[in-house]
Amino acid sequence: MSAIHGRRATGVPLLLTAALLLATGCTGGHSAGDSAKAGQSTVKIGLLASLSGTYKAVGTDLQDGFQLYLDTHDGKLGGHPVDLVTADEGDGAPTALPAATKLVKQDKVLAVTGVVGAGSVAAISPLLTEARIPLVSSNGRPVIKDVSRQWSTSFMSDEPGAAIAQYVHDTVAGPVYAIGPDYQGGWDELRGFTDAFTKAGGQLANPDGKASFTPFPATTDFTPYFNKIKNSKAKAVYCFYAGGAAVDFVKQYAQSDLAGTPLYAAGFLTEGGVLNAQGDAAKGIHSALNYAPDLDNAANRAFVSAWQAKHQSTPTTYAMASYDAAAVLDKAIAAAGDKLDPETLNTAIAGLGQIDSPRGTWQFGRNSHSPVQKWYLREVKSDGRALSNQMVQDLATIGG
Repeated sequence: MSAIHGRRATGVPLLLTAALLLATGCTGGHSAGDSAKAGQSTVKIGLLASLSGTYKAVGTDLQDGFQLYLDTHDGKLGGHPVDLVTADEGDGAPTALPAATKLVKQDKVLAVTGVVGAGSVAAISPLLTEARIPLVSSNGRPVIKDVSRQWSTSFMSDEPGAAIAQYVHDTVAGPVYAIGPDYQGGWDELRGFTDAFTKAGGQLANPDGKASFTPFPATTDFTPYFNKIKNSKAKAVYCFYAGGAAVDFVKQYAQSDLAGTPLYAAGFLTEGGVLNAQGDAAKGIHSALNYAPDLDNAANRAFVSAWQAKHQSTPTTYAMASYDAAAVLDKAIAAAGDKLDPETLNTAIAGLGQIDSPRGTWQFGRNSHSPVQKWYLREVKSDGRALSNQMVQDLATIGG
């Protein structure tokens, strides 16, 4: 698998860098001692993301968000020039694991970031734990038993549904049908909603009282499922889909007998480039997410301005979380001091405290190592000639 590299230090020849690594006995793409004090040693960071397959758009945003932070911080993290090695996660665990193995064993990275799929996180975690390399992931993460070296700048996979469940219960007068893709991320996302919704007193319209799942990534025609939903007499639908599946689901939903039935979702259904592809079919969809590009704070204004200048588009939660992952590594590498290695870096991450972010200030939860953060209700509306996810209200603060 080919590697895509970010900026390299221009002041330190590659042969000298290699010599320093051998002389100090360091691994993980970093060196210590006098060169670290001078801020001249290059740190190697591995970014694992879906650069092909169903979630290519998400993976590209993770890559671009991290790169934007480097571009706006002189190509450095913690004072060190960065060698960003990018590997393709593909559609999940079968391709993610060999890609991560290359980052660890061949590229010898200091830390790994990115990772689109919850199943991919689960697959690579034993590898990273054994190598004692921290993971600073920037998309949905499943429950992991040992989080000592697991850090997420995004969310736990069950949180979007849990955040919007009370609102759906209070808004919809009748049963709600829950549906999503049949894989780890889908299970987590739908569990978060159904557990919180039924706990609030809500009733699922699904015939067995459990969420329904569609084969992944094979399902492109949702018509048979829409017929089942229509027959269930559901008063609203809650779903989790992303990437190409989100485009298919939304466009077909608007053309089905369900058109006019309120649709609620985890925010990924209408996030990023998929919204452009969905067009007017997405109007009126309500979703829950930890970020909206119209949030009014200084960090978000700077982030949105830099993103739009480079990409001529609106930034997504994927880009924002990856940008934050770079910020976390920036602060932690600086805090780790002269003896920079994966272990001291991991200890430094644990001691960071609050992060000033485009989404608003957050910090890592003590137990989950994922953000304690605010969630927002958004609605797809026209914004001039374009469509956008406009914030409606705060929903809940979740994490711990």
